[in-house]
Amino acid sequence: MIKRGLLYRKTLNLAVTAASILTVGLALLFMGWILYTVFDNGFRSFSWAFFTEPTKPYGIPDGGVANAVLGTIFITLGAVVIGVPPGLLGGIYLAEFAKGNKLGHVIRFSANVMMGIPSIIVGLFVYALMVYTTKNFSGLAGSVALSIIMFPVVLRTTEDMLLMVPDALRESALALGAPRWKATISIVCRAAKTGLMTGVLLAVARVSGETAPLLFTALCSDGWPFGYFTQPTSNLTITITEYATNSPFPEMHTRAWGAALIITAAILILNISCRFLFKDSKHGK
Repeated sequence: MIKRGLLYRKTLNLAVTAASILTVGLALLFMGWILYTVFDNGFRSFSWAFFTEPTKPYGIPDGGVANAVLGTIFITLGAVVIGVPPGLLGGIYLAEFAKGNKLGHVIRFSANVMMGIPSIIVGLFVYALMVYTTKNFSGLAGSVALSIIMFPVVLRTTEDMLLMVPDALRESALALGAPRWKATISIVCRAAKTGLMTGVLLAVARVSGETAPLLFTALCSDGWPFGYFTQPTSNLTITITEYATNSPFPEMHTRAWGAALIITAAILILNISCRFLFKDSKHGK
């Protein structure tokens, strides 16, 4: 073992500390720059019509993004309903019932592979599965595509959070005569509820800005998204893409910034609110 002098160790520690601070500072700088740009440009499009009127064809004034906001909510909620329950159940199975199990290893490996699949491949898969066979784009197909992306994130996060719960809690519940399933649901999952919610939010954040899967499944529409199950459904990400890249009109570019601000603000509010709502109370309350 090579002995290092005190001066060398202090210098190395100072250099690593300075590099860490510089890296964090750069990350915060770029994040602040992005947020400032989005907020500065997005606020210019805000008006009553922007939040109450649906999107309109190119060149028609006084359009909004109300239908895109509503469609995004429909598609995201649909993805949560489809993807989160099996992800939670799969994570519980891996953490509590499949330790060292061959099937558990296969599921973990498959989930890791799914997390690395490009989202456009998922969109093509759902397109072939639902859109091509039914000859209809739909918000439901978009929800299915996003749920496939969410599933491995929820599954792996759930497993990691449950494995952090001390075994003493499990053993105490079982010693009192509680069935394994009841100890898992009532004790272990309750102890890890903050981490489980964080995993769900992470999955929602993961899919909130996805565009490629929705291009192949939900597509877009200037109408209200009440044909969620059978018709193309408007959403914010594709609206941003269409307005920012395919439109020559400056007012539509401004609406694209406004739509981007809505997504950014929604994710920020969601994360900040959940940190306050689900943080552990002090003194065991």
